[in-house]
Amino acid sequence: QEQAGPLLTRRTVRLEEAEQTVKPILDDVRQNGDRALRHYAERFDGLPESAALRVPETELEAAAEMLAPATREAMNVAIANIREFAVAQLPREYFREFSPGRKLGQIVRPLEAVGCYIPSGRYPLVSTLLMTATLAQAAGVRHIAVASPKPTPEILAAAHILKLTDVYRAGGAQAIAALAYGTETVQRANRIVGPGNIYVAAAKKLLAGEVGIDFIAGPTEILILSGDGDPGVIAADMLAQAEHDVDAMAILITTSATLAAAVQQSIEQQLSTLPTAAVARESIDRNSAVILVPNLETGIRLTNEFAPEHLSLHDPSLLPQIQNAGTVFLGKHSPESAGDYAAGPSHVLPTSGVARLRGGLSAADFVKVIAIQDLSPAGLSALAPAITTMARIEGLEAHARAVEVRSA
Repeated sequence: QEQAGPLLTRRTVRLEEAEQTVKPILDDVRQNGDRALRHYAERFDGLPESAALRVPETELEAAAEMLAPATREAMNVAIANIREFAVAQLPREYFREFSPGRKLGQIVRPLEAVGCYIPSGRYPLVSTLLMTATLAQAAGVRHIAVASPKPTPEILAAAHILKLTDVYRAGGAQAIAALAYGTETVQRANRIVGPGNIYVAAAKKLLAGEVGIDFIAGPTEILILSGDGDPGVIAADMLAQAEHDVDAMAILITTSATLAAAVQQSIEQQLSTLPTAAVARESIDRNSAVILVPNLETGIRLTNEFAPEHLSLHDPSLLPQIQNAGTVFLGKHSPESAGDYAAGPSHVLPTSGVARLRGGLSAADFVKVIAIQDLSPAGLSALAPAITTMARIEGLEAHARAVEVRSA
C-alpha cells in the first residue's frame, strides 16, 4: 500500500515541445489553406502528389463493396448499438410553467459541423470512426468531416456505410488546423473529436477556444479493482490495454495476494503467444502494476484518486462508491474490449485524470442546450422586486429600468 502512490503516478506528457513544433503548421494552414495542408500531408502523411486530399466518393463505395461480409456485419452491429445508446444519451426538450406566469424550458440544437480525427498509424482505428461519427449523426449534426492520415480500406468502407462523403487523407496538426480554421476544401468544424498522437494533442490544446474539442488525450489506461476473480481473465484485460501503446497503463488493485501472484504469472504466459507482445511487454514493464491493498475501501479510495479512463469493477456492489472514471465495465463478463468495439458507449474517453471532471464522449457533446424563458405580465410583476433590487445592488440601473418600463 505504501508503494501505491508512485505506482499510480502517470508519466508526464509534456506538450510544450510539441506545441512549438505544431504552431508554425497551424499558422501556415490558417493562412494558406489547401496549399499548406497538402504540403504537410505529402511531407508527413505520405500523400502521393497525384492523389486528391478529399477521397473520391467512388473510392469509398468501392471499399465498401470489397468489404468482407463478416467485417460488414461486425460494423453494422457496432453502429446499431452505438446509435441506440447515443440517442438515449441526448438531453430532452421541455417547456412548462414553474410558477404562475413563469414558463421555462430548453430546446436542443445540434452543432452544424463536426470533424472526426481517425488515427491510422500502427493500428488503423476504424472503430474510432464509428465511435465518433455515429454519435454526431444521432445528435443531428448535418456536416461531418473525417480526417485520417492513411485511411485503410476498412476506414473508407465504414465512412461509406455511415453515408459520410467528406473524407480527407490528412493527419497530424495539419488536419486539426484544417478542421479548426477551414480551407478551400475542408469546411470549418464547430468541434473536433477523436484521439491522436502528441502532435494532434498539442494542436487541439492550442486551438481549444478557436474550436471545440473533446479531450487532450494522453496514454490509454485501465484500472481493475477486484477482490477475487479468474487470473487469466484479469491478465487478458490488462494485456488488451497494454498492447495499445508502450505508454499505456494497466493496473490491478486487489486485496488478494494469491490473485496478485496468479495474475502476474498469467501475464507472462499470455505474453509468450501474443503477436503484439513487443509493445505490450514494454507497457507492462514500464507503466503497469499489481497493487495489494488491505481492504476494498483502500482500493476504492486509490481508484477514485487515480480517476482511470477505463475501470473494470468485478463486484457490482461497489459501483455506488465510484466517483471518478471515464467508463465502468461492471461484472466479470464485461471486458474492456466490448466497450472498444460494440457494446454501445463511445470509446473516446478522458485520460490523465480528466475523468475527475467528466465522462466519455457522448451524443450530448454534439448538441447545444438552449434555455427558454417566457414571462407573463403577472410573472414579471412577481419577479420585479428581486430583479430591480439585485440590479441596483450591482449598480446596473438600466437593468432595473428595463423591468420597470414594462409596468409603467
